[in-house]
Amino acid sequence: MSEPLFRDPGMPVADRVRDLLSRMTLAEKVGQVNQRMYGWDAYERTPSGHRLTDAFRAEVAAYDGMGALYGLQRADPWSGVTAETGIGADDGARVSDAVQRYAVENTRLGVPVLMVEEMPHGHQALDGTVLPVNLAVGATWDPELYEEAAAAAAAQLRARGGHVALVSALDLVRDPRWGRAEECFGEDPYLAARFTEALVRGVQGGPAREGIGQDRAAVVLKHFAGQGATVGGRNSAATELGPRELHEIHLVAALAGVRAGAAGVMAAYNEFDGVPCAANRELLTGILRERWGFDGLVMADGLALDRLVRLAGHPAAAGAMALRAGTDLSLWDDCYPRLADAVGRGLVDEGTVDRAAGRVLALKFRLGLFEQPYTTALPPAPEDVERLSERVAREAVTLLTHDGATLPLAGRRLGRIAVIGPNADSVPQQIGDYTAPQRPDAGFTVLAGVRAAAPRGTEVVHARGCDLVGGDTSGLPEAVALATAADVAVLVLGGSSAREQDTRFDANGAAVVSTGNPVEMTCGEGVDLAELALPEGQSALLDAVASTGTPVVLVLVQGRPHALPDLGGRVSAVLSAWYPGPWGGRAVADVLFGAAEPRGRLPVSVPRSAAQLPVFYNAKDHGYRGYVDQPATARHPFGHGLSYTTVEYGTPRLSRPEVEAAEFARNGGAAPVDCVVRVTNTGTRPVRETVQLYVRRVLGGTAWPRVRELRGFARVDLEPGAAREVTFRLDSGTLASFTYTGEWAVEPGEFTIGTGPSSDRTDTVGLLVTGPGAR
Repeated sequence: MSEPLFRDPGMPVADRVRDLLSRMTLAEKVGQVNQRMYGWDAYERTPSGHRLTDAFRAEVAAYDGMGALYGLQRADPWSGVTAETGIGADDGARVSDAVQRYAVENTRLGVPVLMVEEMPHGHQALDGTVLPVNLAVGATWDPELYEEAAAAAAAQLRARGGHVALVSALDLVRDPRWGRAEECFGEDPYLAARFTEALVRGVQGGPAREGIGQDRAAVVLKHFAGQGATVGGRNSAATELGPRELHEIHLVAALAGVRAGAAGVMAAYNEFDGVPCAANRELLTGILRERWGFDGLVMADGLALDRLVRLAGHPAAAGAMALRAGTDLSLWDDCYPRLADAVGRGLVDEGTVDRAAGRVLALKFRLGLFEQPYTTALPPAPEDVERLSERVAREAVTLLTHDGATLPLAGRRLGRIAVIGPNADSVPQQIGDYTAPQRPDAGFTVLAGVRAAAPRGTEVVHARGCDLVGGDTSGLPEAVALATAADVAVLVLGGSSAREQDTRFDANGAAVVSTGNPVEMTCGEGVDLAELALPEGQSALLDAVASTGTPVVLVLVQGRPHALPDLGGRVSAVLSAWYPGPWGGRAVADVLFGAAEPRGRLPVSVPRSAAQLPVFYNAKDHGYRGYVDQPATARHPFGHGLSYTTVEYGTPRLSRPEVEAAEFARNGGAAPVDCVVRVTNTGTRPVRETVQLYVRRVLGGTAWPRVRELRGFARVDLEPGAAREVTFRLDSGTLASFTYTGEWAVEPGEFTIGTGPSSDRTDTVGLLVTGPGAR
């Protein structure tokens, strides 16, 4: 007997999906849109190895198949999976293949399972290589480097049997009080869009519709959409967004990801005007599918569909509501398992189930799972991925202030260096939220990095000084004594997203950290702050060490920008290392000693206090004068970052001062204007300068303009004394606005085009756009 059409790899995916759906029962289709089982419940570890559980077999039997299995290899305190009970690198492919083999060989149609894994900054599994968090990635302003790192992480995931990588990319830090700030590339939509494109290219190797290779994975971009606009920095809270703010700020990265060919997006927890994202038809169908042409998968966030019961009345109705809106695949909820009941009640038709199940099946075909359901890819060498992680960490280190003399430390006569602070000697506090337990010997702290980099004969001493949280000052005398006797003090402060075994969690895995809770966790999902200043004990330690008169270099290991006081005259330099990953200590030491130049640039504005929020640089241009009691400007603006040399910028020049709007519609939006700026290294050390391009609408348009908007950047290497001309092509994307017609268009008006090293230090030139608008 001939094979069914859906088994023929030579047939178009749409035809294979149609044929397979025609052979499936309603129960089997409902099974394909469900992802209700936690992967760690599918196996148990025994003295002789891992075995599949009865619970897993029952889940497969319930629908004669399984759509997707979440987190088979996830390990962390929430899942309860440890190094003793979980799946290591040596067993990952074998256990994954056992799951797949059971589903393929014990169901009527033999449809393979999608193995879905968290990959926030590396595969969240035992022995998975950890990368710096997204906020550190954003600080590199280097999408090409991130693409390389994302590809390596995806190769690790696929070599262990995973198929789908869940990666945060679409959220923006509009309020740094939000605990998930570390998962964002920054506050700016253009910057986030460039990294989202790099993520898709790196993980998938190209658009999902063209097929995904055995050494790559499908990427589901989180979170769609606007979750970073949460009110008050409160996790999962409502958002207050109009259509223009949604499109101009919060959908830019998502559109870039869709155009790059992302396999899927995850519907966020937040709601727009009372309609949660997972049930928002205008968002998931009107914008995403009808306007943008997206044909991929929409996944719900964990238990998000159960929240709809409050609106719909019961789980079957809630499932029908989400399915009609455009959510294809559930996550752990009790609603999508009731979809057959919803069809029977007339709440949703079977054709809508077919549409969602078809998208799940299409991804399985594009991954090649029907031809090769088992693992064939070989993992990249761990040391290669480790080097990539360290490279990202090194590029992310951002020099915020410097007295021009203290750094780099190399070349100075240093008999003793004091490394002080609660973040000086802790790998867990360097690696961020959503991280698997690390092997005891993995990683390199800042203290270890300084000890390894210090010249022979230099004594490196250490004191914790204070706890990460709280106001205990009992450690101050020891820290002050060490700092007083040292030639320089490296003070390592900041935050931590390290989950501990006694951390409490919400049902969806978010940490529960409340006032008075002794857990030293100040960032991460569920850990929102009202106050952004350093904790009381850390502030006291900073004051005490700074008062010794010893030169102080402040290093911030953090998952959000902490509000900083005026440190002028008190510390010699301030660096932000973000959460740099396990090997971040080496990266920080390289910058401190001058083996590497500080190349990071701020992906987010650093506030003076929480009271002045919001402080993002691209606010609406209403000419606000500021508060009476403190400036309204950021302590350190978006794009800021110093180097160990000096760089001069010439005045930007345009190839023409005037252009018709209609010209931007010709030749596919090709650039009719060039902007050229000359950049010169006037110092004595080499530099990789991040040249930034900003646009400001001065006159005209159909919506109120913003103060300025990043619309381009270029990284250029300059030896001492060298100069280079950097050219930016001003195309339709550079000058377009989201108009009242609901489309992006270049509208007539007057613009200033600015170039410089940060958002607050640009030289500008005027550009006149004439004539009617052009889409």
